[in-house]
Amino acid sequence: NSPDRCYHCKKRRYEELKKWARERGFFWLIEGSNADDIHDYRPGLKAVEEMECVRAPLIEAGITKEEIRFLSRQWGLPSWDRPSSACLASRISYGLPITLERLSQVDRAEEVVRKYVRGQVRVRHHGAIARVEVPREDIPAAAEKSEEIAARLKEIGFSFVTLDLEGYRSGSMNRQIGL
Repeated sequence: NSPDRCYHCKKRRYEELKKWARERGFFWLIEGSNADDIHDYRPGLKAVEEMECVRAPLIEAGITKEEIRFLSRQWGLPSWDRPSSACLASRISYGLPITLERLSQVDRAEEVVRKYVRGQVRVRHHGAIARVEVPREDIPAAAEKSEEIAARLKEIGFSFVTLDLEGYRSGSMNRQIGL
């Protein structure tokens, strides 16, 4: 579980998908990164660049997440306002082994927190500590239900539960590596 974990995962997945696609007569693999992703630490994009058969048309066209939401709403797509959903492994602190148990803890913990807040939710797994991130405007609602949330997350296996006062922010785990 190193800081470049997404590179290794995506490289392996694209290699397998390439085999699958070629067996069915397809050359291109299309992936959904957008123009906002190039301004953040995204080691998985290196795998996209390295594989000639993988394209990221939203990046190539310079389309941002906000523009995707706008167009999706205009086209009547029901997913236009769906919260982003990064891989559960991105919630596991660098250096901690990624295990099915830890991924399950994160998934179940986020389900618990979503019962109390409406916005984006991330539960960051720091071993015994669950660091809960919600949008700043939802911090009061989460704090009001902190006893219930903490009790449920402890049942899931965390010893300590914290509410991050900076609120939800994409890529907050990258602070561990100085980004």
